[in-house]
Amino acid sequence: MTGVWLVVTAAFTALACGIPGTFLVLRRMSLTGDAIGHSVLPGIVIGFLFSGSLDSPLLLAGAAFSGWLAVMWIEALCRRGGVREDAATGVVFTAMFALGVVMLRLVATRVDLDPDCVLFGNLETAIHGAGMEIGGTRVPNIVLTTGGAALLALVFTALMYHRLLASSFDATQAALAGMSPGLAQSLLLGVTSAVIVAAFQTVGAVMSVALLVLPAASALALSRRLPRVLLLVAVHSAVSAVAGIYLATWADCNLGAAVVLAGAALMVATWAARRVIPTL
Repeated sequence: MTGVWLVVTAAFTALACGIPGTFLVLRRMSLTGDAIGHSVLPGIVIGFLFSGSLDSPLLLAGAAFSGWLAVMWIEALCRRGGVREDAATGVVFTAMFALGVVMLRLVATRVDLDPDCVLFGNLETAIHGAGMEIGGTRVPNIVLTTGGAALLALVFTALMYHRLLASSFDATQAALAGMSPGLAQSLLLGVTSAVIVAAFQTVGAVMSVALLVLPAASALALSRRLPRVLLLVAVHSAVSAVAGIYLATWADCNLGAAVVLAGAALMVATWAARRVIPTL
């Protein structure tokens, strides 16, 4: 069953990141997703310091606050400091990531928190952690965590679909229609922070950023219709998970890195295939 849980967890992780990542890519906010992915690290460390558990909701709360703080800092630099958005984003996410790394090294000697696992993930170890008996089958907690993150992303998309669709393509028209594009974007960034927290045990805070972009970029190469794009994101997540397992086994490397690398190879393949396959 270990192999099955590895594939399922990797697929859940890729799907959880890929769904909100689709809207970030559509809004040309991929760099903002990168900023959130790096900026949540201080919040994760603080949450773990207070709770002492990787499953505590304090990690989610800390990461959400840290991500929100990063976005507010970027906006303040742009509006009041006269700094260009790309420069402000680069400054904020590198500064907060550096702060998180320093905090991580400081607390690692006092609490059971492996810095390398937080930065790069360790799915193999997470699978063998605590679990829960469901229907006579032991289900690892990491499967439930990543599955819950994927469910959160799907439910959020279903509930906010029309607002996200309208504001992603024409924020001005969405505002005139009373769809509150600002609220939709704030909720999207909050969900992004949440799924990154779920992903950091499997692929780490660094490579989770890749899963925000790779599935969406691959899907958008084949289709411009949002429902089909979301379906292709799910397919990309499943295929990259399975391929990543085989790659990690063959190369004896970090499983999270293998899943990301498989997703990157799949993206290259889709961009090559678009020359012979008509857009869906």
